[in-house]
Amino acid sequence: MQRRNFIKQLAAVSAAASLSGGAIAASRTQRRFLRPPGALPETDFTAVCIGCGQCGEICPNRCIRYFGMENGLTSLATPYIIPREKGCILCMKCGQVCPSGAIQPIERSVEALTSKVSMGRAVVDRHLCLSWQGKTCGVCYRACPLQDLAIRVQRLEQPIIMDACIGCGLCERSCIQMPQAIRILPDQERTLT
Repeated sequence: MQRRNFIKQLAAVSAAASLSGGAIAASRTQRRFLRPPGALPETDFTAVCIGCGQCGEICPNRCIRYFGMENGLTSLATPYIIPREKGCILCMKCGQVCPSGAIQPIERSVEALTSKVSMGRAVVDRHLCLSWQGKTCGVCYRACPLQDLAIRVQRLEQPIIMDACIGCGLCERSCIQMPQAIRILPDQERTLT
């Protein structure tokens, strides 16, 4: 009887491990994250970043987190931002303290931000957006640090994303819809696919 229970338990543990391994692989492909502003392209970034943590220490918004093993060995200890949790306020301090050059220093001016920062790009789901459904909202527009450059609004405050969107995530963080009607498509997803 004990041997039979042992074999059942072993089979259950084996099945659970294979299922969780699949779930981990699925979560890697589905996880949306941003790199800090001024980050090198993804492959270069993971090769150069030393995981020192200085970017997160200086971040006044505390939006920078660090990967464990959940995103693979190449991303271990590298910084990332989840825009729904906290967007980047574009203080540009992280690039000033990065010792490896993985995050480039960029001046905090509109011209420098719009020409040198590319974390991602906002995308609006018009089926979820209150303004596109006939109810005035405009929260994403008011959250944007680059109003009328990165995002503008039409009647009923319907958001339109412009080419100058740098993907800071403040619009996604501020969206009152669940699931959010505006999301940031990260740059690394666009470069890896």
